[in-house]
Amino acid sequence: MPLSILDGMSAPNPTSLVQLASDIKAWGKALGFQQVGIADIDLAEDERYLSAWLGAGRHGEMGYMERHGLKRARPAELVPGTLRVISARMDYLSAAAAPAESVLDDPSLGYVSRYALGRDYHKVLRSRLATLADRIATVAGNYGGRACVDSAPVLEKALARNAGLGWIGKHTNLLSRTAGSWFFLGEILTDLALPVDAPTTAHCGTCTACIDVCPTQAIVAPYELDATRCISYLTIELKTAIPIEFRKPMGNRIYGCDDCQLFCPWNKYAQPTAEADFAPRHGLDAPGLAALMGWSEAEFLAKTEGSAIRRIGHEAFLRNVAVALGNAPTSAQVLAALKARQEDPSALVREHVAWALAQHGDARP
Repeated sequence: MPLSILDGMSAPNPTSLVQLASDIKAWGKALGFQQVGIADIDLAEDERYLSAWLGAGRHGEMGYMERHGLKRARPAELVPGTLRVISARMDYLSAAAAPAESVLDDPSLGYVSRYALGRDYHKVLRSRLATLADRIATVAGNYGGRACVDSAPVLEKALARNAGLGWIGKHTNLLSRTAGSWFFLGEILTDLALPVDAPTTAHCGTCTACIDVCPTQAIVAPYELDATRCISYLTIELKTAIPIEFRKPMGNRIYGCDDCQLFCPWNKYAQPTAEADFAPRHGLDAPGLAALMGWSEAEFLAKTEGSAIRRIGHEAFLRNVAVALGNAPTSAQVLAALKARQEDPSALVREHVAWALAQHGDARP
């Protein structure tokens, strides 16, 4: 619904707003969110960080990060009338998925970030948030509200932190003492002056596990991520050739990277999701790399239907798989899978296949 200031209506009194805030949290949990909080829209400190991060070029080819400028830190400029942000989290780690560590330890398999194994989270969260927004409307009447799941350029982690859902860890992900970090975030921007929740305190302490384990040293300092070095960026956001210096460190990661979460001590408190939509599809929790290299575009589209993986396209998918095969032990199966793509129509795929074959001492002149 469009955002507007309660036209022609008296604003709810403070008592009713307190009750409404309590109801919103209860309704959110009934819709499958594990936690809901409310924040104001003051992100001045985060805006300074964003400005410096963009100025340093650490967003790489993610032009959308700067397209909206500092509106990301100014919700009221993005959607006029915004006074509060309702922030919600939903756990996504599926107990049905193959153990992440066992997949990473098997170079014949491809590793897909655990968030992308099931249905595209944008679709799941967006529909739930829209339902929550409609429920609020039945009580608040002509209020303004816009549901967002990566669909509006807002600093969702900073807003979730301010809403009491956790703190931003040294790896720049949101962390909860009771839930770790395996969760999605979504927001509703609203013009209702709801009471806000208190932010939580940070609890990373002296731990540097995420920094130490990052395969490409993308966490260049505590709380500072250089996206251009991050495997998630390289395999998902980057549309061109993967820099050679990062190909070996990528190992068998073909879509995203979870290492900073896998080795974070707080994730021992993470709970498996009950959402069937987040269960693995098409065996992508532990897929064989050689078989993936043989996927036609039609197979890729069919087996990633409704998945976040589809957004990178078949060409980038094969590029990523080729790098992983270059890092796999030499075998007849690996060589056959790569050689079958030597004449691929895509120059991008051919270049990465040539690199991979060279790793096995089978380079062409």
